[in-house]
Formats: sequence, C-alpha cells, structure tokens
Amino acid sequence: MSTIVKPDITPGTWAFDPAHSEIGFSVRHLMVSKVKGRFSTFDGSITIAEEPLESSVNVSVDMSSIDTRDENRDAHLRSPDFFETDKYPTMRFASTEVRPERDSYVVVGDLTIHGVTKPVELTVELNGVGSDPWGGRRIGFSATGEISRKAWGIDIDMPLENGGVVVGDKIKLYLEVEAVLQTD
Repeated sequence: MSTIVKPDITPGTWAFDPAHSEIGFSVRHLMVSKVKGRFSTFDGSITIAEEPLESSVNVSVDMSSIDTRDENRDAHLRSPDFFETDKYPTMRFASTEVRPERDSYVVVGDLTIHGVTKPVELTVELNGVGSDPWGGRRIGFSATGEISRKAWGIDIDMPLENGGVVVGDKIKLYLEVEAVLQTD
C-alpha cells in the first residue's frame, strides 16, 4: 500500500534546467572500485498531468558529451567498443508509466542506447516545488536505476588475469533534475 500524498504540483510542461541538473552513472572498474561519469549535454521535459500518475517524462542525451574526468577513457567510450557515438549519437528515455511505490514513485519507460530500446524502471523522489527569484516555478527530482550494458549491445569484455573484467556489466544511473514550469 502506498503512503504517497498527492503532490501539489501545477500541471503543465516543466523543462529541465541543465545548469541545475545532472545525468550520471557509475560502473565497477577492475572489480575493486566504481568509476563515475556524467553527460554534460542533454534536454528533457516533464509533463505533469492533472492526475499526477498520468504524467510523462522525455529525455534526450548527447552521448558524445560523456565526461568521466579522463579524456582517453571518454574517447574510448565514444568508440565502436562502447557507445559508437558517430553512429548512435543520442540516448533517449520516454516514460510509459508512473506509479507510486512506498514513499516515492517508479517511472517506467523505454530507454534507447546504441540503437537498442528496452524498458527500464527509475525510482523517483520528489525533492520539492517552489518559486524562484525570477518569478518562475521550479520542481526538483532525484531518480535512480540500474541497467545491464550488455542488454543494449555494449558487450565488450576485457578479462583480468585474476578473474573478472575491467568494466562491469551493471550500470547504476542517477538523475538530479531541476525543471522550470513553461508558460505560454
């Protein structure tokens, strides 16, 4: 049973504010640590419906904007070994369902990476809604999820002598989103 209270959010289209949002990930490296990265160029919108569970989210990410703080690694990630950004320049997410779960929400949607589209679930927390100093309305969300890179055709394995691989299969996704209500 859900304990979520229906939030008081103005229905309409809320555009991501890229200066105050982040789309990132983490992945196991050498079986001993996790490497984090982010995408610096993206666009997204949240359409809040009168009935919040009928709301939707659409996100588009420029895959060449990947940043792991290592230019050589980033170039390798853009290559045909991984994202093949010359052929597949954009990652997209389009929600198909919003449902309550405990004290948060789950947003289910189709994620397209590397020319492959598969469903994913993101656990979403509403961080708040309020006015900004410029007369606008803002909303904040945090979202997390996990995918298998191999499920999207990114199946390079670089084995280690002592077992395991250089790059893990499970990718943890995270989004910190601040969005602004669009006015006509």
